[in-house]
Amino acid sequence: MPETGRFAPSPSGRMHLGNIYAALLSYLSAKKTGASWVLRIEDLDRERCKKEYTENLLKDLEWLGFEWDDFLLQSQRDEAYREAYESLCKKAKVYECFCSRADLLSSTAPHEKAPPYSGKCKNLSDSEKNELRKRKAPSYRLEADSRIIHFTDGHYGEKTFSLREDCGDFVIRRANKSFSYQLAVVVDDAKMGVTQVVRGRDLLPSTPEQLYLYSLLDLTPPSFFHIPLLLSADGRRLSKRDRDCDMEYYRSHTSPEALIGYIMHLCSFTKENVPLSLKEALTLFSWEKLPKEDITLNLK
Repeated sequence: MPETGRFAPSPSGRMHLGNIYAALLSYLSAKKTGASWVLRIEDLDRERCKKEYTENLLKDLEWLGFEWDDFLLQSQRDEAYREAYESLCKKAKVYECFCSRADLLSSTAPHEKAPPYSGKCKNLSDSEKNELRKRKAPSYRLEADSRIIHFTDGHYGEKTFSLREDCGDFVIRRANKSFSYQLAVVVDDAKMGVTQVVRGRDLLPSTPEQLYLYSLLDLTPPSFFHIPLLLSADGRRLSKRDRDCDMEYYRSHTSPEALIGYIMHLCSFTKENVPLSLKEALTLFSWEKLPKEDITLNLK
């Protein structure tokens, strides 16, 4: 099977430095091994993801010199997700959940990650579900079994999770009938032949859920490489609200080579901050040199 890497951004605003950093490392990691590199637009959220954001995203990647070997829009993939969802319903317990996000976060401290789902709605009676449906459309959760999931992250090493205790039952279809990120990303990576996933370490905890889906759907999972996050000087993750590090700013104030060189310097691939082409960056890329701790920026 040919090797394939991918970049899968969400067009919910203008890309920022963190997005370009992830794109660059996924591209370099793939090309270092002679793999192809594919692009997927994760526009499942029709309300937040706009056509103009997708157009800007493609133009920004082209400005930087990226070329991709395949292209896919998630908004055109509902039938494939529906087939996978129906298959999961036959192979494991999928049940209606009427809990709101506020319900799930009510017992957690501010900024704390929500604990695994309690299973509150798992054993509701038919009459209870009928009453709840009058007030709220349900989402649909996949029951987590008792398996222990082991995998080797290409950057952070051996990882072990208890699917039930660390992840819990998770949503695979939302109350508005759209399909979840977890389900879509598994179906689409398999469709595109992706063998290597490079993404932020904040997504590492979602890996066991995805490996569970790969197993239930009889699909071959890729290798996972999680990367440290880029943080602002005050410790915040970069977001599309940070206008001083989005692509509109960089395209007005710098060159593609300067931006690539800056990211390579942040990642400790170069001692000096010097402009680099993608070809030059490829000769310098090494997983061994990339730090494991998050990278703090001085945006000045």
